[in-house]
Amino acid sequence: MGRFFSFCGYHFNFYNIGESWSPCWREKRMDISGTKELAETAMDYDRAKELKAFDDTKAGVKGLVDAGIVNIPKIFIRPPDELAQELNCFKTRLQVPVIDLSGIENDDRHKDIVDEIRIASEKWGFFQVVNHGIPLSVLNEMIKGVQSFHEQTFEVKKEFYSHDRMRKVRLESNYDLYQSRAANWRDTLTINMVFSDQLDPDEVPVACRDTTIEYIKNVSKLGDTLFELLSEALGLKVDHLTDMECSKGGTFVCHYYPACPEPDLTLGVSKHSDPAFLTILLQDQIGGLQVLYENQWADVQPIVGALVVNIGDLLQIISNDKFRSSDHRVVANSVGPRISVACFFTGVAVPAKLYGPIEELISEESPPVYREFLVREYLSKFFSRALDKSGLDHYKL
Repeated sequence: MGRFFSFCGYHFNFYNIGESWSPCWREKRMDISGTKELAETAMDYDRAKELKAFDDTKAGVKGLVDAGIVNIPKIFIRPPDELAQELNCFKTRLQVPVIDLSGIENDDRHKDIVDEIRIASEKWGFFQVVNHGIPLSVLNEMIKGVQSFHEQTFEVKKEFYSHDRMRKVRLESNYDLYQSRAANWRDTLTINMVFSDQLDPDEVPVACRDTTIEYIKNVSKLGDTLFELLSEALGLKVDHLTDMECSKGGTFVCHYYPACPEPDLTLGVSKHSDPAFLTILLQDQIGGLQVLYENQWADVQPIVGALVVNIGDLLQIISNDKFRSSDHRVVANSVGPRISVACFFTGVAVPAKLYGPIEELISEESPPVYREFLVREYLSKFFSRALDKSGLDHYKL
């Protein structure tokens, strides 16, 4: 029996054959040359209707790729002003710092590591860590598990498709689908432990269950180590950030970026900063992550066995701007799929707990820059707007 849907100028009819979908479609899109003209046509249609039609398929971007499209639908095309700005966007060859955590038990080496983390957190808000203690096999199996989940049949995955943020495990394509100016070229499996740090293994999809449970255990331990190092880098006692429970409330987002037929017209993830204290990112070797450094985009080159670490908005607030939460994005690729797994440490959301600039970091010379906040309030505001809209200004005094 077939399954028919239509959106963004395309009509699709899928016929279920065994465990795959065989597409038969009629493309109505005009052949337009030139980025500007193509982007302008994206404004001349009922966007809300197209977004809902795409969302209703529950097939995500992976469904489009499986259908064999050769042009991306209009809902993914970046606005003309963004595309024009991209032509004047400069890139730097500078790379985010790479910090070797080996020898951390040695006093002299420990001091060097703390200094390296302090400098990276102040200047970049980003760094990569190697020799962090998580076996390469655990990292590789996590990548494979995420890919296995996203490449299951539609019938299996659709049961997880939801925009309900209270649902602990959900699949969606763009949480801000209806708020953003352009949809991003990715699908995401989210494991939400913000409101409860108890995760029943049976809630995790079978395709990535064992690998995910093992990865969560390892990356949570690494998070504790990093918060201790960050505490020292701020000149605080080693357990200061841990005692503030900044390492609580982990959320894992497992991104799947299919190969894109027109990568110059869209993004994998729009420019944004993270609504967390800290993010630890596992990425495969395809690349695409960029961080904004001194108004230039710097590629975060994949390193085998490395993990990317970045400061989130909440740590910038409590550090009173000593550490920076930098804008970053993911460009679309013509090759793929690209896989990444981000762990966000968001702190305590339930019960309500106030966070604010750390008292030891405030003085006459450095008065508080931000007001106090509740994690739940911060996250609620973050998820109510488009990804590329910063939330830090709302909390400035």
